[in-house]
Amino acid sequence: MEREIQPARRVAGTISLPGDKSISHRYALLAALAEGRSTIANYSSGADCASTLGCLGALGVRYRRDGAAVTIDGGGLEGLRPAAAALDAGNSGTTMRLLSGILAGQPFETAIGGDASLSRRPMQRIIRPLERMGATIRAREGGLPPLVVRGGALRPIRYELPVASAQVKTAVLFAGLFADGVTTAVEPAPTRNHSEIALRQFGAAVTVEGNAVAVSGKPRLQAQTLRAPADLSSAAFFLAAALMLPESDLRIEGVGLNPTRTAVLDVLQRMGGRITTRCKAAAGEASGSLAVQGGGRLLGGEIAGEITAATIDELPLLAVLGAVSREGLGIRDAAELRVKESDRIAATAENLRRMGVRVTTSADGMDIAGNSRLRGAALDSFGDHRIAMAFTVAALAAEGPSRMANAEAAAVSFPEFYGLLDRLTA
Repeated sequence: MEREIQPARRVAGTISLPGDKSISHRYALLAALAEGRSTIANYSSGADCASTLGCLGALGVRYRRDGAAVTIDGGGLEGLRPAAAALDAGNSGTTMRLLSGILAGQPFETAIGGDASLSRRPMQRIIRPLERMGATIRAREGGLPPLVVRGGALRPIRYELPVASAQVKTAVLFAGLFADGVTTAVEPAPTRNHSEIALRQFGAAVTVEGNAVAVSGKPRLQAQTLRAPADLSSAAFFLAAALMLPESDLRIEGVGLNPTRTAVLDVLQRMGGRITTRCKAAAGEASGSLAVQGGGRLLGGEIAGEITAATIDELPLLAVLGAVSREGLGIRDAAELRVKESDRIAATAENLRRMGVRVTTSADGMDIAGNSRLRGAALDSFGDHRIAMAFTVAALAAEGPSRMANAEAAAVSFPEFYGLLDRLTA
């Protein structure tokens, strides 16, 4: 689907957004392993989280979805059943990685695959620790999907992640639920801690010491009534649009403000963005409201090291802002972008160049020239939801209309994106 995007003067209004994708995945998977009926309000509307529910259903889990509300009848750690066919994770690397940790502890064999994009994403980083714990996993050459996971009795391990990854950490911790003893994942740098919070909410014993996260095996998880806060990564697209369009005045309610996710807000504020945050205390995931006004001149700078890891999903969007900033933006230590739903370094650079921006790339980053006047262009999502949304935002600030090829990719995480954007720019 091709979509035409006209330039806009502002985004204005008050909105609420669908539930956080990362949190929705975790709540659903743990609800399936808990005893009793769990209810999840504001469950993500994206196709990725629907893939997680579909996989759970194929494993014998009863669930019901009514709009944004999901109820899941959990059968405990031993409640899953062999699937009649290969599980379909769609485009969702999160589904495949997190669910593989659970499948590693099952006394049966399960095949799990996905679409063409997912089939190009390396899974060796989860295969290695799960096999150390006692599972057997078959994959295509290079650790590529589909996977065939033969689970069984697992042993606890202490695993030092070679690269900071919340998904790998979670796969290890979820497998640790089925091991006799304490399983520990040690990160080289802190990543989002949604899994640790969710595990505690469902009753697992979790300890955190520095960058080491440990879970005790064989807990009796209990059903919960939970609400997923709005997705900060989704909110970031609207924040960026407001910062680029001078007449903007925008408020976003109920956004997840977990401190391990708010690095993108720190970066935007450091660039000169006028963003006000009001956070509500919460026993689980923190949430609150964000208010942003346009009109300020954005600064540039460099994103590297731990900040790169903490903003990995938002980097294509930050690259767009870098193009209109005063100094431009350098992005370093971002090799992970090469193996996302697309090669996000190549896709970001290609679209920026089409809009008239000077970009140089490297194996793990890019340099974006500042003071750029974006021009309308023929853009492409390359089948990647974050590229589709980042460059739709860029097109709002361009001189002349743009066209986005494969715009439907946005529905993977955010089906409501274009409708909300039309409303805010009306």
